[in-house]
Amino acid sequence: MGYSVNKAVICGVFIILSLVVIGVEGMAGSIRKSVIAGTWYPGDAVVLRADIKRYISDVDGDGIGGALVGMVVPHAGYMYSGSVAAYAYRMVEGGDFDRVVIIGPSHRASFRGVSAYGGDGYETPFGVVPVDTELRDALLAHDSVISTVTDAHRQEHSVEIQLPFLQARLGAFTFLPLVMGSQDEETCLKLAAALYEITQEEKVLIIGSSDLSHFHRYEAAVKMDHRVVQHLKNMDAEALLDDLEDGECEACGGGPMSVAMMVSKMRGADHAKVLCYANSGDVTGDRRSVVGYAAAVFFKGGAKDARTRESATSGNKKLTTAERKRLLSLARESISSRLDRGSLPEVHHSTQSLAEKRGAFVTLKKGGRLRGCIGYIEARTPLAETVRDMAQAAAFDDPRFPPLKADELDEITIEISALTPLKRLEDVTDIIIGVHGLYIVSGFHAGLLLPQVATEQGWDRTTFLEETCRKAGVSRDAWQSDDTTVYCFSADVFGEDE
Repeated sequence: MGYSVNKAVICGVFIILSLVVIGVEGMAGSIRKSVIAGTWYPGDAVVLRADIKRYISDVDGDGIGGALVGMVVPHAGYMYSGSVAAYAYRMVEGGDFDRVVIIGPSHRASFRGVSAYGGDGYETPFGVVPVDTELRDALLAHDSVISTVTDAHRQEHSVEIQLPFLQARLGAFTFLPLVMGSQDEETCLKLAAALYEITQEEKVLIIGSSDLSHFHRYEAAVKMDHRVVQHLKNMDAEALLDDLEDGECEACGGGPMSVAMMVSKMRGADHAKVLCYANSGDVTGDRRSVVGYAAAVFFKGGAKDARTRESATSGNKKLTTAERKRLLSLARESISSRLDRGSLPEVHHSTQSLAEKRGAFVTLKKGGRLRGCIGYIEARTPLAETVRDMAQAAAFDDPRFPPLKADELDEITIEISALTPLKRLEDVTDIIIGVHGLYIVSGFHAGLLLPQVATEQGWDRTTFLEETCRKAGVSRDAWQSDDTTVYCFSADVFGEDE
């Protein structure tokens, strides 16, 4: 893995109020003075508290219904990403955490490994947050990858910008600020293991601080960020790091996000929820060059939450890498057998997930262009059988395309979307681009678009609704009619080209 601090240096440059105003040392004794109060967030405590209260009150949606373990939050100026971060911080009020760990990337200092702040506290307009020196010293003694690098914290914003939200939501607490100079997989694994081993008997909140893609046009940014969102949903740190390494997506804090996922899973988190995705273009209206933001939480025991109950009981468990490979292989075998005029390949339900009834779509592409896509919305048959049957349907029965020929087989790539159950939407603002697909029913008409379509096309929420209406054969604004029902669903999306 070569993903390192060099990829992080551009994060936050988008903020209009730059760090040029920082002419002071930024440190006073063992208390780190704020270097971004008054620029990236209000320097007046009254104004700051009012802003945070407004961000939180504007958040819609249910709670997670389980025990919060970790989260991923953005670190741009509050005017750009504060409303996104609020989705995650809404979940922490009253949380009885023994410790808080904030992990951010290094933007302004180059060094190897991970730096723990060596002082006694961070100061914001709300006061000083004490550093958890006991945890810091234990980490320093645990692994040499962790050290204290003063310059790493001196003007770094990715950790500090999280503190006012935490102070407003938790009141008094202690925390450990960690800044990653290296974000390769080995460093992530070592830091995650150290944090888990030292804190496994305590209630700790792990926060990974990161923005997503930087300075692309809106459509390209949404497409890239969709990959990160999928990895957050799957709590798949390894896949995230691989995609970052290959340039398939961007995130200045890929390491912090990955460590947050790793530690959360070690500590028993069995659910992930992406609460909000947006980018700076959604705030400013300027889509020429945007920065992406996401808020996600990792939690355990979320049976009280309606969406989590669906996940636990209705085939929404994330597929393993081996299960994904098996389904992709089965889809290709199914198409090949039809071309050879043979029988359908026999399905062996080797795991519970493959045997569970679940809706799915199979998408075929040739040269990057659609070559067929058919699926079931409802859970009619076991997932493996659904994929087998829909692979043949996509290849030979999609009325938009001629049946696949034998000489095309090696040219197509296969993508599978394993669906969650439909959920009727009462408020379309709950739709998260990159997470939700849409199914719209209006009279005798119905249309469906998968989650990845919106990201591939760079659509915003309204355009996604309009295009789904168009797919249903009704007017583009039909989604606003009382006679129209809008459903959402999510999908575990994976393909041969990943």
